[in-house]
Amino acid sequence: MHEYTSTARVWGLTCPGFPEEVSRARRWTRDILRGSPLAEDAELIVSELSANAILHTASGQQSGSFHLALAVSSQVVTLSVTDGGGTGTAPKAEHADQNATHGRGLGMVSAIAHRVVIHDSQAGHTVTAELFTSARPGGHPC
Repeated sequence: MHEYTSTARVWGLTCPGFPEEVSRARRWTRDILRGSPLAEDAELIVSELSANAILHTASGQQSGSFHLALAVSSQVVTLSVTDGGGTGTAPKAEHADQNATHGRGLGMVSAIAHRVVIHDSQAGHTVTAELFTSARPGGHPC
């Protein structure tokens, strides 16, 4: 293969920061990954990350939005959600108390995905989850 030729396909979607957009993000992900054994895990991850963007950042405020990116190759499915920022802290996986009503989402994403990366900028946060198409050494099957 030529070094500048890629077999990866990339999609993007920007959604207004309304709660009903979480179902749109799930449907969009499911439609793109139709037939993939990773579709259900990807849909769950996108749902959680989109809901977090709306609930915990400026994305959920009036005129806010969040952006999804989905890349598919023969080795990996990569899902990214970028929020509108506006918080003093970056998203992080927490170990919530058994009776807590919040704080389990990113931990769940980390348990499903083979790798999760959180990138902060002044404009917002991007949470990227990778699902490998086959288990890697030290990884786990989805």
